[in-house]
Parts: sequence; C-alpha cells; structure tokens
Amino acid sequence: MLKSEILNAPLLGALAKLGHTDTVVIADCGLPIPAGATVIDLAVVQGLLSFEQVLSVLTRNMVVENSTLAAEAEGGAVQELCASYGLEPGFISHESLKAELPKAKIIVRTGEATPYANVILHCGVAF
Repeated sequence: MLKSEILNAPLLGALAKLGHTDTVVIADCGLPIPAGATVIDLAVVQGLLSFEQVLSVLTRNMVVENSTLAAEAEGGAVQELCASYGLEPGFISHESLKAELPKAKIIVRTGEATPYANVILHCGVAF
C-alpha cells in the first residue's frame, strides 16, 4: 500500500501523473468546468471541502513553481490565503483564468463559495 496523506485515489493517481509545467486548478463550487476536463470533485456541501483545506494538502504534496489568480481576487482574502502557503501569484482577468481551464491536467472542485476562490497551480520540479 502506498504511504500518502492523500486518501482520494483519483486525486492521488492524477497527481502522480503530473510533470513540470503542468497545471492544477483548485476551483470553487461555482466555476464553470469545461467539457472533457479531468475533474476531481471534492465538493460535499457548500463550504466542504474548503478552498483552504484543498490548497493546504496540495501545496504539501506537490512542487508548485508559481500560481495564478483572477485579478478580481487581488488584495483580498484569497490572495492572502495563497500567500500564507508560500504562493505569490500572478494575476489575469477572471475571463482569462476560465479560458485557461481546458489546459489544466486536473481541476479539483471544492465546496468553496467565496467569490474568485480559484487558483491555477503551475507544477515545478523537486531538483
């Protein structure tokens, strides 16, 4: 048996397939998901799982080179939360962020209901 803090088999398997420059999106429960995207849906009810809970686990278990938030989140709680996990995000418009979704290897849908609680995590390498 694999030793990992992540118990969700689809999430763990998808993370194991990531490489340098791949992207993972942590999405709030309202973000429109494009057809054909690989989605790991962790939303149970509104608020569970939260954006912060998922961000915390993913930043501990993957190498994040950089991140991207919607410009509408700049200066708000979502940016502060990302900074608390060592992420200093770049910013693009919310429409541009949604346009990037089809390029993501994984979209992790949360139960988060805070506006603009979406982040694109850009994978790095551990060496």
